[in-house]
Amino acid sequence: MPAQRIDVHAHYTGGTVEETFRSGFTLAGGFKMSVEWSPREALAYMDGQGIATQILSAPWTFSGTAEDPGFGIRWARSVNEECAQLVEEHPGRFGAFAALPGDSAEAMLDELAYALDTLGLDGVMLNSNTAGRYLGEEWAEPLLAELDRRKVPVFLHPIDSPVIAGHLGFGRASSICEFPFDTARNIINALYRGVFQRYPDLKLILAHCGGALPTLGWRLAEHSTMGTGPKDAAIDPAHVTDALSKLYYETALAGGRHSILPTLEVTGADHILFGTDWPAAPEPTVERTIEQLMTNSSLTEAQLAAVQHDNALALFPRFA
Repeated sequence: MPAQRIDVHAHYTGGTVEETFRSGFTLAGGFKMSVEWSPREALAYMDGQGIATQILSAPWTFSGTAEDPGFGIRWARSVNEECAQLVEEHPGRFGAFAALPGDSAEAMLDELAYALDTLGLDGVMLNSNTAGRYLGEEWAEPLLAELDRRKVPVFLHPIDSPVIAGHLGFGRASSICEFPFDTARNIINALYRGVFQRYPDLKLILAHCGGALPTLGWRLAEHSTMGTGPKDAAIDPAHVTDALSKLYYETALAGGRHSILPTLEVTGADHILFGTDWPAAPEPTVERTIEQLMTNSSLTEAQLAAVQHDNALALFPRFA
């Protein structure tokens, strides 16, 4: 097929990221990328899968250490500048979500401003938790306020919860079940803490069709009538339903009816985006996910076209 898809879930693992891996950093559960990333490899993969544009992300949030207090800030800056150079060298083929350091809201805001205003990146990447801290907690308020003000797309990518995964991961790759659970955990906390009341213009894109979140939609709404936690906001079923409908959900490892049908229960097809998770997901897995998506009887032909291309243009109009 002609290259037309816009892939909102594709990972940059060259340059600084590759150096970090080589220094001994490993992914959750010892998981490894399926290929060594390079622009040439990425473009060849994209052409083979009918992808016109990848919006890259490096889905990790680092903070400084006692030995190197500036590591997280330096790492994010380096990744963002490398991505900006790729965007410049390959017009229309790449975009990028900005990496942010995890040290403080101030450090995050400084890098956000540089990445968006100076480098011209397309959005921001956040993890499902930052060192065990979730959206809805006080640390995130300045960041959420700025993201709401800017109305900038935010890609929410799952990562291990340091509090939970070590006990319940059973030694398996966290991408099997802990990632989809942590995506849901983060959004549930945000919902119940009133994040979407305070910041109605947030544009969050949830990886893997929101993981476990859509299947819990009605349950979350109904529980708002049954009493919530002592720090929670005053929410009701209508607010939960409305907030879930305004989120965006992407199809990486989630193209089949098991994922799409629950997603269509909480939002419309116009809020579903195309994603692949390459190179974390190997190309045969990407191909099977795309096959499931393209033969998914829960989406019409027009809706499939929108999922692959048009819906992303509403968030990233420069790729038109």
